[in-house]
Amino acid sequence: MRSWGNTVTFHRDTPLGEATPDPELGELDARYAAPRLVYDELMGPAGSPRAHWRPLIRALGRLGIGELAARGEAARQFLRENGVTYNVYGDSQGFERTWQLDPLPLLIPPGEWSRLEAGLIQRTRLLGRILEDLHGPQELLARHGLPPALVYSNPAFLRPCRGIRPVGGVPLFLHAVDLTRSPDGQWWVLGDRTQAPSGAGYALVNRIALSRVFPEEFRECQVERLAGFFQVVRDTLRGLAPQNRENPTVALLTPGAYNEAYFEHAYLARYLGFPLVEGGDLTVRDRRVFIKTLEGLRPVDVILRRVDDTFCDPLELRADSFLGVPGLVEAARAGNVAIANPLGSGIVETPAMLAFLPALCRQLLGEELRLPSVGTWWCGQERELRHVTGHLPQLVIKRAFPSAAGGEPLFGRELDPERREALLSDIRSAPHAYVGQEEMALPTAPVLLEGGLVPRSLVLRAFICASPDGVHVMPGGLTRIAAGRRGSVVSTQSGGSSKDTWVLTDGPVSTVTLLRPAPAVVRIERQPSEVPSRVADNLFWLGRYAERLEDTVRLLRVVISRLSGEGAAGAPPELPGLVKLLVALELVPAATAAEGESTAKIERQVLLLIYQASRLGSVREVLARLRHIAFVVRDRFTADTWRIFNKLQMDAQARPGHLPVTESLSLLNTLILDLAGFNGMAMENMTRGHGWLFLDIGRRLERILHVLSLLTAVVRTDPEGALLLDPLLEVADSVMTYRRRYFARPQLSGVIDLLLLDDTNPRSVAFQLKALLADVTELPSAGGGVGGAGPEGGYLEQAAARLRMADALELGEAAGREGRGGLAFLLEALTRDVTATSDALCLHYFTHADSRVS
Repeated sequence: MRSWGNTVTFHRDTPLGEATPDPELGELDARYAAPRLVYDELMGPAGSPRAHWRPLIRALGRLGIGELAARGEAARQFLRENGVTYNVYGDSQGFERTWQLDPLPLLIPPGEWSRLEAGLIQRTRLLGRILEDLHGPQELLARHGLPPALVYSNPAFLRPCRGIRPVGGVPLFLHAVDLTRSPDGQWWVLGDRTQAPSGAGYALVNRIALSRVFPEEFRECQVERLAGFFQVVRDTLRGLAPQNRENPTVALLTPGAYNEAYFEHAYLARYLGFPLVEGGDLTVRDRRVFIKTLEGLRPVDVILRRVDDTFCDPLELRADSFLGVPGLVEAARAGNVAIANPLGSGIVETPAMLAFLPALCRQLLGEELRLPSVGTWWCGQERELRHVTGHLPQLVIKRAFPSAAGGEPLFGRELDPERREALLSDIRSAPHAYVGQEEMALPTAPVLLEGGLVPRSLVLRAFICASPDGVHVMPGGLTRIAAGRRGSVVSTQSGGSSKDTWVLTDGPVSTVTLLRPAPAVVRIERQPSEVPSRVADNLFWLGRYAERLEDTVRLLRVVISRLSGEGAAGAPPELPGLVKLLVALELVPAATAAEGESTAKIERQVLLLIYQASRLGSVREVLARLRHIAFVVRDRFTADTWRIFNKLQMDAQARPGHLPVTESLSLLNTLILDLAGFNGMAMENMTRGHGWLFLDIGRRLERILHVLSLLTAVVRTDPEGALLLDPLLEVADSVMTYRRRYFARPQLSGVIDLLLLDDTNPRSVAFQLKALLADVTELPSAGGGVGGAGPEGGYLEQAAARLRMADALELGEAAGREGRGGLAFLLEALTRDVTATSDALCLHYFTHADSRVS
């Protein structure tokens, strides 16, 4: 999947002027040097702030640089706490990078916005007409409006999609336009995004963050709100439904958690109220699309896709795709599902199309093109080919069809003679595959860096939504900022930042909200929302990994406390037994438990279990699994739950240098508190639907398996029970309970009763089995109802029966005579029952071989 954060070019050698202090700017102007030969958004030609910037600059000047920086940090803290990320492939800092936001917005005055808006509306109408023709009668090809080679050689022209009429009659639902300015302030189009345009969600997040840290300035500047645009998006999508128009099912189709903009997909799904699905969540039966849920197959009426069209159907489009839905094209062909944007809409994304838009606008709309495009020459035409090859040093060379062959743009002025000749040879051998574009000097805007304002180049991405009733433009957009002062790209993948975009108004500000008006008669609804099988699977393993992480942290804390000398009196003799316990649990190599092994080597192995991310079963390795699954289902959690989870991530981050054992103990204590907060929020704030049930089931299964594995390891490593019963109770957080009951050193029979048989102890196997049986009886049965526990219920009943027949005193007394054979047999049988329960749940609910339709 290629990046939506397209590369945008500008002159690297743009001269920058010296700072010209302006009394109106005060402290803010101390370090700002507006460029001379490009358009600067803040400063006018006379070196003073433009009129529409002055109210904001005065307000920010009263705050001062220090307060401005503090509020910028508050905005960044908001983004970190809410997990706003952008995935950067191959980034040394990690795959998930916190979204970058500059605290100064980009301001656009009302009159200028009106002109820009009109041009954007016209452009969306024009591209929609082109798409209708190319997938229909193709009169533009017959009348020479477009060269056939430009269409038929484009991999984005999907032949299976020709003749498919978009459901609802909207050929281009969402459209994004990348804009720049020439030095005279004229807006120019750098490119169009028409198949799965991204960025609107990040624009919304930017707005929420900045309006929170500058509430008074936001109100005083009379900034247009964004909610009205998203209301149009939501209502239009619901209106596209070919069936079930009263209550349609709209799903947002994402490529998955590894996509660069996955956060945006999850965020928009929650904001708009749509389920977030992946290709594997959907299936086509009888030319209709369904979501595979725990309750059965649920019909889907509309798909808002964030998957490139060629990946959407492995049957008729790209056979090697694992992101799509087999049969989706046929369902669209039958008119049983509306897809926004329609499949095949990516054909007009090619930069070569820009050269033909002025003539096409006159031909199709009878109008002159309002928003000019940057100068573009498609090399598939003889005259244009001669122009490009003759002016290579002044041009930027791009692939005409980026989906067919990637690669960054090439700047002619940067090529040495050898590379220039090689490029010319490539162009002449396949001229239709290249375009030449004029290299433009991008405008600049102030950003807050190093205690002052500095200019950085920018590109504005505007968003347009077409509906049967008209075309609507988001009053704002996503402004992207170049990473450095003198670079050649504006790209989020290359480390660029972003700005909120404030469109100012002279009139009253709209107060539109996405919340529906309250009806005259309220209908009470308590039906739990249907959960896709993939989501249930992920929630199940989220519960397991969260519990596994806590169990690992608690175990290592006990070991570390002995290593650091913070245990109780007589604790040092426990250390060899604890090391043998870690060996039995397969957490450290067997050599660690060798007689005479130094404490320093044991300490090293334990610290590796905390800090080494590549070690199976280590704290960091389990945390990475937990982070991945939580990110996949992040649309299921409240903002507070996600903030606590982010705190867990930040607290567990690697620290530089060698960490002493005592500091590791402090880290483990902090992680336990964070996990308690995360588990508490997840368990107490989620509605008790099927998703919550699987989260709870996963957590309880993992706790049972952990207690059983600990007891089994103790049986193997400490036959006399002299050394490990105290640490075992400590790991199970049951020391105080045991002491209150027995007022004596731990004995095996009492520990067996407390951790195995006592159904009032939340850490015991009996307690968890009781809760699990209650959970599984609430799961949906084969008929779509609840209350019919399947094979998994049978395994749990069998385990519960084993515990009812067990006697703690007999097991403890027989241990000495039988070498703990009876206890070991019981533990082995219980482990087998619980493992079979997990397998049965996965087979029953996380695969979808049947065709139950809800």
